[in-house]
Amino acid sequence: MRSRIVHRDRRITTFILAGGKSARMGSDKALLELAGRTLLERCLDLAASIESPAMIVGDPRRFSRFGSVVEDIYPCHGPLGGIHAALASTTSDLNLFLAVDLPFLVPKFLQYLITRAQGTTAGVTVPRAAGGLQPLCAVYRKAFLHVAEPSLRAGKNKIDALFTGVETLVIDEHEIRNAGFSEEMFRNINTPDDWKEAQAGF
Repeated sequence: MRSRIVHRDRRITTFILAGGKSARMGSDKALLELAGRTLLERCLDLAASIESPAMIVGDPRRFSRFGSVVEDIYPCHGPLGGIHAALASTTSDLNLFLAVDLPFLVPKFLQYLITRAQGTTAGVTVPRAAGGLQPLCAVYRKAFLHVAEPSLRAGKNKIDALFTGVETLVIDEHEIRNAGFSEEMFRNINTPDDWKEAQAGF
């Protein structure tokens, strides 16, 4: 859906989605260390670099030592459950979501993403890269809560499917490249082999 230009409240809160089961990895991805920092700490550093207050979405028993934690209202519903819980808790209209397993993201891109979100009425501002949409590195308005909740109640957890029902700004590959960024930023860590590659390339 097309979005129109608008000027709104520029405050933004960052939520780090750290609640995954890490089944393919075999250990908690959030606590894996890369160059002396856990993936979770790296995400918290990213949020600090763009001067955004950050909260962790996950299990307080695992993550409260790192900062404020939001727990799922609908457990075991994947990332959509985390997005819903975060939006239910936030006081910000605009909210940046980051998966904990995206260690190659850079602050300049996050600031670019936020700036694009701040300039439209879009309910979601999401990159398209590496073969598809990147809903776990995207900006959501609080109102997306009212789209996510009925879907969760119906047992439908796919995030992308909800974008057809809201005003969505897609930042495509062409725009990403023209802005000086690489799609490699969206390379995530799912398996031990992914982890080895990330360590070698860091």
